[in-house]
Amino acid sequence: MKFDAKSTIGIFVLIVAIGVLGLLGMGVMETGTVLMMVLPALVVFGLLFMFLGVKHGEYRAIR
Repeated sequence: MKFDAKSTIGIFVLIVAIGVLGLLGMGVMETGTVLMMVLPALVVFGLLFMFLGVKHGEYRAIR
């Protein structure tokens, strides 16, 4: 599968949405807690590891 910026952003948003909607649907936390604390943490964590994954892929591609 070939990834470009559009598909990467789409998959990223889909994963975050599934996580947030899953927590909201299960009712384990209040809606405010999920939207104010969990959602930003998921986004920051996902962006950090996406950046690390891209850098690792660049490293592997030149070796």
